[in-house]
Amino acid sequence: MLTVNLGRAMKTDHTDCPAGTGIDKRPVDGPVRVAPPGPKGQGASGLAGDTVCDTRHHGGDDQAVYAYAREDLDTWERELGRELSNGVFGENLTTSGIDVSGARIGERWRVGSGLLLEVTSPRIPCRTFAGWLGERGWVKRFTQAAVPGAYLRVLEPGEVRSGDPVEIVHRPDHEVTVAFLFRAETLERELLPRVLAAGDALHPEARKAALKYRAAGEGH
Repeated sequence: MLTVNLGRAMKTDHTDCPAGTGIDKRPVDGPVRVAPPGPKGQGASGLAGDTVCDTRHHGGDDQAVYAYAREDLDTWERELGRELSNGVFGENLTTSGIDVSGARIGERWRVGSGLLLEVTSPRIPCRTFAGWLGERGWVKRFTQAAVPGAYLRVLEPGEVRSGDPVEIVHRPDHEVTVAFLFRAETLERELLPRVLAAGDALHPEARKAALKYRAAGEGH
């Protein structure tokens, strides 16, 4: 892993959340405590000192940590023709050497010596993200690329610091990667029933959507 990134609240015209947004995350030195923040709507970020303003849509136990690969940021740098610093996508962990969007739902990462994380879902782009980057048509471009980065839940709390190793200690035997789930939730909703193969590791909202889609199909 390259950096651990934390954000502070800032005001913006691109959200209706009165508190603003915590998307502007910057690399920090020293250890950061990571623990389950609590249920969505109540808990915010899993990282001590990090800010999640709009807990209606972000944060909570199943979206406690957001990771994005430096390799994918580099690809976006070339496409957009601008520098993208670590943390600019609002990610808590900027990784190196891990196919984050290719990670399978339920995949487990040991970060440093104590922290254990589990991959739960992709990041879905919103207007705050688009407004923050200031790129025309960003939501559509990000969606079509299907390289969304991963949300993770905290299975075993611990401390994390920039430069810590990340080891994949468990990789489930199914097809449901972060990118696959992202496609199912956005442009290829016919894939939704197949994401149920991820089992209990699946984000509860994704499970609900998949079950609803399958039931609607069975009703015809």
